[in-house]
This record gives sequence, C-alpha cells and structure tokens, in this order.
Amino acid sequence: MIQIQYDTQRLSMRFFMLMLVLFIIQVGFGMLIALQHIDPALLAGTLNFNIARAEHLNLGIIWILSGFIGTILFVGPLLSKRELASPWLIKFLFYALVAVTIWNVIAQSFASSGIAGWWMGQPWIQEGLEYLEAGRVADIIILVGFSILAYVVLRTFPPRKEWNEIHWGLALGVVALTLVWIFGLFFIERQDVSEYFRWYVVHYWVEGVWEVIHISLIGFLLVLLFDANVKSVGYAVFWGVALVWLSGLIGNAHHYFWIGTPEFWQFWGSLFSALEPLPLIFCFWHIYLDAHNDRKPLKNAPAFYFILGSVVLEQVGAGILGFTMTFALTNVWSHGTWVTPSHAHLALFGTFGMLGIAAAYYAVPLMRGLKDYDERMGKLAFWLVFTGMLGMAFAFALGGTVQVFAYRTLGLDWFGGDIFPAMNFFKVLVPVFGTLFTIGGLLIAYDLITMGYRAPAGAPAKTVHANPGGTRFATGWGRYLTGYESGIWLLGMWFFGAVITFGLLSFNLASVQAGNPTLPYLLASIGYPGLLLVTLLFVWRFLASMESRASEPATILDGPSSQALGQAG
Repeated sequence: MIQIQYDTQRLSMRFFMLMLVLFIIQVGFGMLIALQHIDPALLAGTLNFNIARAEHLNLGIIWILSGFIGTILFVGPLLSKRELASPWLIKFLFYALVAVTIWNVIAQSFASSGIAGWWMGQPWIQEGLEYLEAGRVADIIILVGFSILAYVVLRTFPPRKEWNEIHWGLALGVVALTLVWIFGLFFIERQDVSEYFRWYVVHYWVEGVWEVIHISLIGFLLVLLFDANVKSVGYAVFWGVALVWLSGLIGNAHHYFWIGTPEFWQFWGSLFSALEPLPLIFCFWHIYLDAHNDRKPLKNAPAFYFILGSVVLEQVGAGILGFTMTFALTNVWSHGTWVTPSHAHLALFGTFGMLGIAAAYYAVPLMRGLKDYDERMGKLAFWLVFTGMLGMAFAFALGGTVQVFAYRTLGLDWFGGDIFPAMNFFKVLVPVFGTLFTIGGLLIAYDLITMGYRAPAGAPAKTVHANPGGTRFATGWGRYLTGYESGIWLLGMWFFGAVITFGLLSFNLASVQAGNPTLPYLLASIGYPGLLLVTLLFVWRFLASMESRASEPATILDGPSSQALGQAG
C-alpha cells in the first residue's frame, strides 16, 4: 500500500473535502443567478439576485482558500522533511473556517433588510462591500485563521539558511495573506477612499499574495509529479514572484480609474497593468519545460490535467483578458459590464480553483493508500469543467460587447426593454455551458470523495512499456510538443487578445459612438471565439502529447538528475 511520509499530512484531507462541498454549493448559486438573468422574477422576494450573487462570490473565495490551505498543509512536511507544527491549531483552523462559512452565508440574508449590525462605528454582521461582504465578526476570525496558517508554516519550515525559493515564496505568501487582510478591517465613510482600500485587499490578495502562493505551489507540485530539478523550478518561482510584485503593486491602479482618484493613475495603472501578464507567461513556460524534462509517462494524469488547466487559464483569463480590459481607454467601456465576468471566471476558477483540485487529485489517492486508481472520471471531469468554463467566458464576453454598445454607447435604459432582449441569446448560453460545468464539478466531487471506497487499495498499477520491441514515437496530434510549437500556440492566443483589445478600443471611434457597432462587433466575433478555441485546442494538443508517452520507448535525457525535496509515496 502506498503510504504518505508524514502523518500530519492527513490534516489536509478535511480541507480538501470542505473545498469540494463548498465548490458544489457555489456552482449551484452560479446556476441560479444565470437563470435569474433570463427570468428576473425567479425567486424574487425569496432569494433575490443580489443575495445569490454575493453568496456565489463569497463561496468562490472560501472554497479556493480551503484548497490553498489543504495544499499548503500537504506539501509543508515534504518541503520541511518533518511533521507539521501544532496540529491542534490546524484542527481549530478548520472549524474556524467552517464557522466563518456558515456565518457568511447566513449574514447575507441581513443585507436584504439593510441590517449591518453597527456598533462602535463598525458593521459587525455584514458590510455589503463587493467581495468583502462579511462583517467584522467574520473578518476578525479570518485574521486569526490566517495568522494560524502563517504560524504553522513558519514553525514547520526548517531554519531560514536552508530555505530555497519555494520556501520563500510560500512564507511570503502566508505572511502577506495575513497582513493584507488588515486593510479590510476598518470602515471608511467616504466612498472613494473606501474603494481605494477595498481594492488593496481584493487586488493585492489575488494579483499579489494569491499569485505568489500559486506560483510556489505549482512549482512544487511539478517537482513531485515529474521529479523536476528543484533548482530550476526555484529559479522560475523566484522570477515569477518578483515579476508579480513588480507589476501587481502599481498595476492595482487600474481599479482607481473611476472612483474619484487623481487622473495620473490612468497612465500608471494602464502601464503596469499591461506588465502583469509577464509573470504568467513565465509560469506557463516553466510548466512546459518541467513537464518535458525527461519525457516520462504521467504519474497522475488528472492532477496534471488540472495543473495545466490552471496555468493556461491563468494565461488566458488573468493575462490576456485582463490585459485587454485594464487600459483606461478600454476599461471606460468594459468596466461593470459582462466583459468583466468573462475575465473573472477564467482567472479565478481557472488559476486558483483548478490548482486546489489538482492538489486534491495528487494528495487524496496517497492519503487513501491507493497505488493506482481509475483516472477516466477525473479526465472526463476536467474536460467538462474546462470546456464549460470557456463556453461561459464566450457567452459573457460577446454578451458584454452587446451590452457596452447598447448601454454605454447608445445610453439605452437597462430596464427600458432595449438591452434585455439584445443580450437574451447570450443570457441563455450561460446556463447551457453552466450545465456542462456543473456536471463536471459533480463528477470531480464524487470522484474525490468516494475515491478509495469504489476501488480497492491494491488495484493493479498501470502498465508502462520500457522500450518494447518495435515501439515507435507517437506521430500526429500526439507527437512530441516542441518549445517552438508551444510558442506558436501562445502567440496565437495573444494575437486574438490583440484583436479583442482593438475591438474595445474601437468604441472610442466617432462612427461607433454615432451608432454603428460593425467594427467592435466584428472584432469581438473574431477575437473571443478565436482565443477560446485556440486555448481549447492547445490544451488538447499538450495533453495528447503527454498521454502518448506511455507507448513510447523510455528515454533518459542528459542533464541534472532529480532533486526532489520529498516524494509523497
């Protein structure tokens, strides 16, 4: 039976299971608000759209954080070569996270009644700020929880002289996770200043702290999956973290454009926001290099599928679509429209959600003692959620383009019966692709929760032929994926990203503002389908080349041998 190396790694299991439960509930709220877009009267007065949307956003953040915590707790002992410090604090952290989740869900119901729980100038029940709806009670518990996580990680890690770049990345990440949250712990009556500090929390968390944790965890998971060279992975982690903070700190200014802050932020916000995709390109390139280090067959296909999905959708959602809409001259049109959730869904679920699922697919079989397991359900689930998410992004983006023209350019009334029918087709597409995504999400939850109960722990291992007679290297779609070809695929994604950018910029033209939407509609109709189709085909091509390795002769390339910090199993 396969065994994990450290008993305290098992503490991560409860966080992965909580992640899966909250993920499914969050998807349920997402389907509800998609249907409410089609029929605004659905559950009106019982569960209004604004409350369901707040639940959808909050649960999305909480289940992703739960996955982060589970991943950190699982890899922490492997990085440190010893058990986690203070296991009782980790158990307390889990119950605190459950309590915050329940409180947060219940507290949203007070929003419809305008009850914030004011005391000593602070809203203790709920405060109604987007992404930060939780009141001070939950905020303080969250701060304590992050402090516990930082304490456990730092106490578990070896002395600082023994740290490599992955240690530093995770240490900086968990400390900053705690410190940045402090900016959300006070109420400011003046709205522009309140928004200024709210985006400190939201942006620096996601495009600063979360990215640092993401890059560090991706790096170490690749070490575990491919026996990648720790020194080269650490090099990639270092530059990824450095570029994230270099671009992300001032890049936060793209949130300041329309909240009454000085005009100079439009230049600096646009400039540094344009630099934010750089670390994402670096992250993508290092996963290619590590995955193709020695052409070994995949140890755990579902785990790698979701790691690749995480990095590619980070590139597309956070990088390319983030790039297209954060210039002042494009953001003035896209801000607050459906163009934004196209970027947000790919970036948040794609980058961070898929990482937690990937880590669960790596860790759960080991904690359940499975030498081998049926990977088909995990692979199918990946393609369902991946395709479903790309489809929803397509619907949001094209629906948002129509919305920009009708709402922002023509100035038609949202409730006047003009915009609603104009977006109707795309409103229907969202739950259609959402159903595909939901089926995939249910398969993920079922597969991971029941894993080990459906298959015996001693299931026969996969057969890998080491240099069988007459075996040839794969050809066609499954042939070896070169770095040159990967670069061409990446360039294709950015080409369509440029088309999208010019489409949004074209709303500034006098002819468009006079009522002719031909150019922005044409560019959007080329850019968004092109980008999402190239993304789908590239991931298919990448994974086909990986899967074909099982039938290739074993190949040992010259170069540094594996220097994995530890193997889970």
